[in-house]
Amino acid sequence: MLHVNPKMLPRLAELEEDLLDRRARAEAEGWSGETEGIDLTLTFLRSKRDETQRRAQRPPVDLGLPIPRPTTPPPENR
Repeated sequence: MLHVNPKMLPRLAELEEDLLDRRARAEAEGWSGETEGIDLTLTFLRSKRDETQRRAQRPPVDLGLPIPRPTTPPPENR
């Protein structure tokens, strides 16, 4: 799943504004299929924006640096 960088939230707002303008034109022209597609895209965009805003509120989790596992010698053959 792709995550949007919180720095890109203003760009999502621009995209939403453009989609709303395109939707108004499609509605005025009677392009019902186009209107339906734009509505679906707006739903996904808003969902992604909300998810990004929620993720931005959570503090990052420090997982630390990975360390190699100690190697164990192979068992001896009897």
